[in-house]
Amino acid sequence: MTAAIDVRGLFKLYNGKIRALDGVDLRVEAARIFAFLGPNGSGKTTLMRILTTQIRPTSGQASIFGLDAVRNGQEIRRIIGYVPQETSVWLDISGYENLLVYSKIYGVPAGMRQKRIQDALQSMGIEEMADRMVKSYSGGMVRRLEIACALLVGPKILFLDEPTIGLDPSARKAVWENLISFKKEYGTTVFFNTHYMDEADLYSDEIAIINKGSIVKSGTASELKQSLRSEIIQVYPHGRIDGQVLKSIRDLAFVRGAINNNSHLEIVVEDSETKLPLILDVLRSEGVSLKRIRTDKPTLDDVFLKYAGAIRFKGKGEDPAEKALQA
Repeated sequence: MTAAIDVRGLFKLYNGKIRALDGVDLRVEAARIFAFLGPNGSGKTTLMRILTTQIRPTSGQASIFGLDAVRNGQEIRRIIGYVPQETSVWLDISGYENLLVYSKIYGVPAGMRQKRIQDALQSMGIEEMADRMVKSYSGGMVRRLEIACALLVGPKILFLDEPTIGLDPSARKAVWENLISFKKEYGTTVFFNTHYMDEADLYSDEIAIINKGSIVKSGTASELKQSLRSEIIQVYPHGRIDGQVLKSIRDLAFVRGAINNNSHLEIVVEDSETKLPLILDVLRSEGVSLKRIRTDKPTLDDVFLKYAGAIRFKGKGEDPAEKALQA
């Protein structure tokens, strides 16, 4: 089956020396939601601009549904929708007028424009706002209008560069609910860049992380989190934990590290669910009475920081796993 996106050995140099993409290989299947993550300057936007035929790669191949991004740019532009990070609608006209202008720019036949416009408005849930000036819209409404404009061509694939940047949580949720509804109805592939890890976790079928121009990790959100192979068990005793108890915990074959953190013990394991009962057995045999137990599982933030920066666990100034392994 032809992939929605197929990228092989893609390089992009700026000014002959700045390497924005460094041999990227990527495949996205049709009708999937694909999240592309990376720090600023990692190559995310460069790749999206190549895939949407705005710029050419230095070398390598990129295709959209079998169409070459260099040789078949015009054909590709007929089957994709693209929403840039920057505002792409006019604020001094109505939402409907924006859609009408874009329908003409995209070459939608005159006899089909009204239906396409109404379908786009309905898909993004902004029918009631159609006749209002865009400058009166909220940020979330503006973003939904921009996406509605991209839907006018009935795209086989939708490219979104930071689709919910700057929006409040309720506006972000509304944008994604409308996008998912459209995707389910029409089978559209969605490829998006974001810095919101929760959106990638909740809405994507697959994720790739890019750093310094190279793909460093890919998989489902669950697979990426499991790849860290570190979970933290925090044990809070009624009294202090002495050195012998700490040694007994560290001597367990499955314990990757353990530290006595004054008020509690932090234990690093691969799978807290199966290993916790064994740890509790040791603590009971040592006569340790517990107030409470807490487990921290890796988040997508941890995954991102592991592969595109430095690992940390949510809510902590330093990574207890790393510290425990060094102890």
